[in-house]
Amino acid sequence: MSDNLDISLYEQIGGEAKIKALVDRFYHHMDTLPEVKGIRDMHPTSLQGSNEKLFEFLCGWTGGPQLYIEKHGHPRLRARHMPFKIGVPERDQWLLCFFKALEDCQIAEAPKKILLSSIGRLADHMRNQA
Repeated sequence: MSDNLDISLYEQIGGEAKIKALVDRFYHHMDTLPEVKGIRDMHPTSLQGSNEKLFEFLCGWTGGPQLYIEKHGHPRLRARHMPFKIGVPERDQWLLCFFKALEDCQIAEAPKKILLSSIGRLADHMRNQA
């Protein structure tokens, strides 16, 4: 039996299907929670393109197929998000959607902890406002 350290986070989460479900739930929450209106308003009316890009990014970021890089090149996340005012409230709204999506998708505890820690650091890195 393989040690969990040898298994990518992508595989521990549940692979493509689980990441797709996570992203779908993330954008469901973004589209329906009144307390995240600030970040919802930063997105296009249709969330389909954003959904696809986050799915592609998370697949590669967690150790799965590099779909985002193959399609769009290096993510350059901070540069791509620079046109948007992202401070603590926006970071926290984004994370709220992510946390709720994680709860909905019932990710196993060990990969969930890793994902929460990593995504929290990533979201904080996107801040470009004091």
